[in-house]
Amino acid sequence: MTSDLPRATYRLQFHKGFTFDDGAAVVPYLADLGISHLYASPILKARAGSTHCYDVVDPAHVNPELGGEESLRRLVAALRGHGMGLVVDIVPNHMGVGGDENPYWLDVLRHGPDSPFAPLFDIDFAAGGGRLLAPFLGAPYHEVLAAGDLKLVRDPEAGWAVRYFHHLFPLRPEDAEALEADPAAAGSLAGEEAAGHLHALLERQHYRLAYWRTAPDTINWRRFFDVTELAALRADAPGVFERTHAKVLDLYAEGLIDGLRVDHVDGLADPGAYCRRLQAELSAREPLRPAPLRGRAWLVVEKILAAGASLDPGWEVDGTTGYDFMEEVSRLLHDAAGFERLTAHWAARTGRPAAFSAEEEPARREIIARSFTAPLESAVDALAALAAADLADRDRPRPALRRCLIEILVHFPRYRTYAAGTGETGAYALHAAIAAARGGVFPGDAWHLDRIGAWLGPLAADAPHQDLRRAAITRFEQLSSPVAAKSVEDTAFYRYGPLLSRNEVGSNPATGGGSVADWHQTASARAEDWPFAMLASATHDHKRGEDVRARLSILSECADLWIALLDRWLAALKGQAPTVDAADRIMLIETLVGAWPDDASGREDFLPRIEGWQMKALREAKRNTSWDRPDEAFEAEAQGLARFILTAPEGADMRREISRFVDLIRPAAEAKGLVASVLKLTAPGIPDFYQGTEFLDLSLVDPDNRRPVDFARRRAGLDAAPEDADARKQHLIHTLLRLRADESELFRGDYIPLDAGGAVPMAGFLRTGGGKALLVACPVRTFEQVTPAGGLQPAAWQGIKPPDGFRWRFAVPGLCEPVPSATDLAANTDWPFALLLGERG
Repeated sequence: MTSDLPRATYRLQFHKGFTFDDGAAVVPYLADLGISHLYASPILKARAGSTHCYDVVDPAHVNPELGGEESLRRLVAALRGHGMGLVVDIVPNHMGVGGDENPYWLDVLRHGPDSPFAPLFDIDFAAGGGRLLAPFLGAPYHEVLAAGDLKLVRDPEAGWAVRYFHHLFPLRPEDAEALEADPAAAGSLAGEEAAGHLHALLERQHYRLAYWRTAPDTINWRRFFDVTELAALRADAPGVFERTHAKVLDLYAEGLIDGLRVDHVDGLADPGAYCRRLQAELSAREPLRPAPLRGRAWLVVEKILAAGASLDPGWEVDGTTGYDFMEEVSRLLHDAAGFERLTAHWAARTGRPAAFSAEEEPARREIIARSFTAPLESAVDALAALAAADLADRDRPRPALRRCLIEILVHFPRYRTYAAGTGETGAYALHAAIAAARGGVFPGDAWHLDRIGAWLGPLAADAPHQDLRRAAITRFEQLSSPVAAKSVEDTAFYRYGPLLSRNEVGSNPATGGGSVADWHQTASARAEDWPFAMLASATHDHKRGEDVRARLSILSECADLWIALLDRWLAALKGQAPTVDAADRIMLIETLVGAWPDDASGREDFLPRIEGWQMKALREAKRNTSWDRPDEAFEAEAQGLARFILTAPEGADMRREISRFVDLIRPAAEAKGLVASVLKLTAPGIPDFYQGTEFLDLSLVDPDNRRPVDFARRRAGLDAAPEDADARKQHLIHTLLRLRADESELFRGDYIPLDAGGAVPMAGFLRTGGGKALLVACPVRTFEQVTPAGGLQPAAWQGIKPPDGFRWRFAVPGLCEPVPSATDLAANTDWPFALLLGERG
């Protein structure tokens, strides 16, 4: 095993039900598939029972529920035995709190601001009157107190504390010592008369217990988005990086891991400074690694890149985790004209906006008010401090600054500006937001906007009030990022449904499709600037599996047919579930078509899967029900509609029609999915495969996309003929992964766009390196082009001309015979793309 950067990664989701030892058992299959590096979900100690392990409670230890460090070593030994490496997901932005498992959090509760661990968390004790708000109660404080749900206990590890179900709240040392000295005093804190005494005790603590609904307005510490069980960390504070990264860096130094994926980098105060620090720490440990493993770490960051945004090369990372690539492929494979027709139909049938921006703006306003009042006030406080610092700004009232800041956040087109970092400021985004905000603020407030823009803009070294400016920028950026995520991906995406395949993490539904020229531009830029970026097509956070998206993309190619069928089905449902409006009905029907199982066995659990998706979709939309205020009657009626379609005798005709339509578009959809796989495996970058997606991926949003994977069936598929859709996809991936292993120079070489003019739009390009070339030709439309055998009509290949100077052959097993002539790509009858491998001469 050498320290080579990954050739291809495979993501595994570890949890109590799938441990490191389970992962080790899969390693031989992954090696045979052609994977170079296992890409693991977080491995550090998370909350017991966590299904995702992003709620780390102790970064100093490997998660015992996954098998602990010894099991991790067995996994790494299995990987090294097959010449493979390990990439690990780390979570520097937040930590799991509440409960009784996080020793750092419990110490802060006990000692308050004097705790040595208080700097880990972004807590404003002053805003809480010297106390930390603990909004973990399931009912108002007085009700919980009167009900006797707060129990004084003597915990074996935490000592004297108050327990509230699974939550533990340690007492101050002086109170605990008093109880130790007089254990009989604990008697006054139990029984019918306990409430008053217990309240007096709690009022002396470094925390204030509160109803969970108070958190958005009064919380005085930063959370991960609006999740109270995840407290944000201050990776920039002295000593915090060392404490939270020591174990991971030790594992790297020992040679147990080879690269890192940084989760939610935009949550950090200064992502660029953090990444450079992490890269430096990894490099400093390179001499400590076993000699065969020395080289450099692979470092990628999870980040959404909005349209026109780019990653700052000054961060010193290898690229993003690939949401931008997912969007590039999605735009390429959707028909923009068809999307426009679907959008017009959506608006006409639902009465909802045709433009996505008209859904996004009110969602942003709602999310700011609903979930982020407390961090908004912190950001306004930072602006008010700047106003108070200069005589020229003293007449800028705090309420006016607040109104202006809300308008800027509502119209901000990116996640952040990075103004306090290395200089990649996103100044254009800030200027655009301020310009748009002028139309929303009161006329008398408009004169504040430019001043706020100056405060939040690039931070020059000689700028006055450096500390105040930096604090304001940080508060703004750590607010703009979660507002964007929660309002767009977790709200507006569930309200806007002309074509759900465009509602994906990192995507912009305002853009229905793209061009081949756009694809070439982004691919060429990645080859030049980010050749080792991750290329993703599915993740643990995706809204829909890659083959659901491929199937739904076909609707943009047959928009008129789809509209006619959709209207027919909406009419058939008239009278059912009267409170469920047309928007929710259309999104339900789209989801049924997109995830419709290919065989009868898959339909046995289809209804529960749809019900799970539907519940999440309706609550995330926050129109008729929500997570914090569920409307059970509405939800029951909505799920009754799904059951009617899928199980009621009266729904049989609709089920048959859906099934026939899926059969009609299935060949084109499967071809589109194969094309997406080809692009991921041949474009510049490092292809990543989410667990199980080497077979068709018809999953929905989590937890559906985190179901157990049948690796035995996939293992058997490697040795079988590629006869069904699962086997064809796996065979293609296996073949191209082997080619990447055999021709590493080729896939780290140049990207050359080809002119693929012809009757069928094609994405054609060459990869060249090491005296060889790979010609890739992929159709971007398939509905009218796919043959019964799964290939394309011969006329589709007329625009592709293999360059002279190479001896060409097909690159897919089963198609290895020499090409009859340099231009006769129509000999490729079995696959919906052409892959030619050439050697000079």
